[in-house]
Amino acid sequence: MLAFSESVSFDKRLALFDIEASLAHAAMLRKVGILSAREHAAIRTGLKAIARDVSADRFKWETRLEDVHMNIEQALTVKVPAAAKLHTARSRNDQVATDIRLFLKHACAAVSERLHRLQVVLLDLAEANRKVLIPGYTHLQRAQPVSVAHHLLAYVEMLGRDNERFEIVADHANWCPLGCGALAGTTLPIDREYTATLLGFVDPKGKPRVTRNSMDSVADRDSLIEFANACSLTGVHLSRMAEDVVLWCSREFGFARISDAFATGSSLMPQKKNPDSFELIRGKSARLQGNLQTLLTMVKGLPLTYNRDLQEDKIPVFDSFDQVSACLEVATGSLEGMSFDSERCAAAVSDPVLLATDLADYLVEKGVPFRDAHHAVGALVGVAEAEGVALNAVSDEQAAQINDQLKGDWRGVFDLKNAMAKRRGTGMPGPVRVVAEIKRWRRLLGDR
Repeated sequence: MLAFSESVSFDKRLALFDIEASLAHAAMLRKVGILSAREHAAIRTGLKAIARDVSADRFKWETRLEDVHMNIEQALTVKVPAAAKLHTARSRNDQVATDIRLFLKHACAAVSERLHRLQVVLLDLAEANRKVLIPGYTHLQRAQPVSVAHHLLAYVEMLGRDNERFEIVADHANWCPLGCGALAGTTLPIDREYTATLLGFVDPKGKPRVTRNSMDSVADRDSLIEFANACSLTGVHLSRMAEDVVLWCSREFGFARISDAFATGSSLMPQKKNPDSFELIRGKSARLQGNLQTLLTMVKGLPLTYNRDLQEDKIPVFDSFDQVSACLEVATGSLEGMSFDSERCAAAVSDPVLLATDLADYLVEKGVPFRDAHHAVGALVGVAEAEGVALNAVSDEQAAQINDQLKGDWRGVFDLKNAMAKRRGTGMPGPVRVVAEIKRWRRLLGDR
């Protein structure tokens, strides 16, 4: 049963957060007169010594003591007899809830920093390839021309939303549950607001934030689920980006190459260069989704308040943090060394059929209803395919038979440079708009 129920093998990761919370709790107990100045000083010194041992990997963890809290408390009590008073007015229930919230605030900040670095690398790559055009795809079929920069900026947008989600998670976690006890608080005259302030659970104006219901405080795991969800969505975005890169690096596409440092060979085929970094990112995205499902399933049937099931909340949360952090770092390194084959991209985007919609727009500007224009261009594409010629090589006579507005300068639509320049609206891939978006994101990211 001891082997089955212990959690110190994984919750020892919360040790420094647990010590931070204990330091604040001890200071509060001193403030309200439960600890003397001497007792408080001894406890404070002892906790800081344990923190140094933990940081230096010198602390001896004992499975028989079950969890991180009891390990630290026992080690402290051996050195400091007054530590027997430290657990006054708290329970492991509100203690672990506090530790986890401190961890989440730290984790969200760490992930946000990695998201920022990846966004900057994407911006650098976009700026370096502003003039490189590739086909944009729907249904994995060539659709319309876009710039590499515009395509990469789509992922900058996604990662920006991811960053906002982690900011929201950090804000939701920024409420202090310490002092709620096992579930019903305490009869002792504690000062929860003082503890919250010491631990940094404050609003933007510095006002302490304490949880408002003691039962909810020890049962709540919403922030952990929100964190796992934010990690899962980030993983989805990274996976979609990875799929694009895997396609781009294939011989069939040949648009891009990643550095050898982030690719592997084959144990059998000497010619292979596999984009393993991005394939692993795709795989780890599923793992992140599994962690979210684990937490949702674990919590859904629990009555209030604390249940031992909640011990299992840490493993998926820690794993989500570790895996999304690794994915972001590997994606950043992989993209830093990626290059585009401008000639191969130019060949892929040269097919006039990619500007078929522009030809429909040309007819609309001449007063043709869009549905009629759409039908006419579709018919023109059919003629081109039947005769085995490019769309802009269909004769004027055949074009005029399809629609009498297809005459004169209709072939001018297929000037790719002009076609891109006309895409000037907000959110479009025209060169002027792309430059503006790169500048906008650099301002937002503080990367001028």
